[in-house]
Amino acid sequence: MPAVRDSARAITVLTLVCCSVFAAQTAFANRDKYGNNGDNQQSADAGKDGTVSVTVGGVVFDRSKNGSGNAAGALTSTTSWSPPPCWYAPKYTPEQLKKYLEPTWEAGSTGYEWDAKQRDRYVNGHPYKDFNKDKTGKGYFWDSFVNKDFPPGWDSCEKPIFWVDQGDPPPANIENAVTPEVLAELAYAEVRVPSTKVTLAPAAQTKVNLPTWAWLDAADFKPVSVTASVPVIGIAATATAVPTSLRIEPGTKDAVTYPASGVCAINDGRIGEPYAKGKANRTPPCGVRYLRSSGDGTYPLQATVTWKITWTGTGGTGGDLPDGTFGATQDVVVQEIQAVNR
Repeated sequence: MPAVRDSARAITVLTLVCCSVFAAQTAFANRDKYGNNGDNQQSADAGKDGTVSVTVGGVVFDRSKNGSGNAAGALTSTTSWSPPPCWYAPKYTPEQLKKYLEPTWEAGSTGYEWDAKQRDRYVNGHPYKDFNKDKTGKGYFWDSFVNKDFPPGWDSCEKPIFWVDQGDPPPANIENAVTPEVLAELAYAEVRVPSTKVTLAPAAQTKVNLPTWAWLDAADFKPVSVTASVPVIGIAATATAVPTSLRIEPGTKDAVTYPASGVCAINDGRIGEPYAKGKANRTPPCGVRYLRSSGDGTYPLQATVTWKITWTGTGGTGGDLPDGTFGATQDVVVQEIQAVNR
């Protein structure tokens, strides 16, 4: 239904500039911010085992093993790759598609020519006869869904509604029709990881040329995962994020990092090492030494954790997705060491 989707984009843009909206407005009157139409496209359920699942755009997301907390955030890919901005998934039975399209045709808001083409496609047998009612229970009509944040490319899924027999893969020429791999990519977008605000020692303020230890709470930095599934066709995939390193950027060139690269590897599940009494003369395995006072201000120390992303899916599928990063900035006060005159 490219004509309908084109009108949806027109609605989004023209509304912003207070212009009139016409063409396929009626067809999209009931679509929500996800680009969905019809009932039960977005819902949430809490199971007895504590599993939380959210259905968005025909896909069920299980986030029970995801990162949590107000400071948790989404990953940024370390490459130019990004998760699908839109996708195709099962949406209608034959009867549901009929109930969706016929009122649009009867309203006449999309024009005779468009209505005639749709009737020819879904009723007259080119290629579907009478909404494929003879295949009821043997497959679904698939339609497009849109990422709720409307990232670049959100309007690129323009294929008309199409049929897929139960048990068959979607047509290979339709990009982002859900498969285990596409579900893994959608799950990637839902992964949330903990805040990367590091613990510093000294904590309140540090001194020029004094090694400052930095570490993250290992208890918070465990693997997290999100599972995406389409139960009606029996496919699923889980994207798992595992922390691999912490990068320290002091916020000034007048500083030395430990190690010199500024990248602290994760060893035995630990990110850095907590400072303890008796370590004053040791070099921190992860930290920073400032060479100049911050004066009346502060230095913006940036701490960024890199997460390795892998996925597993239905039928033994699986692989790697691009690494992701998530960082936080915190202000560091650096003072000169005061000389004592005797």
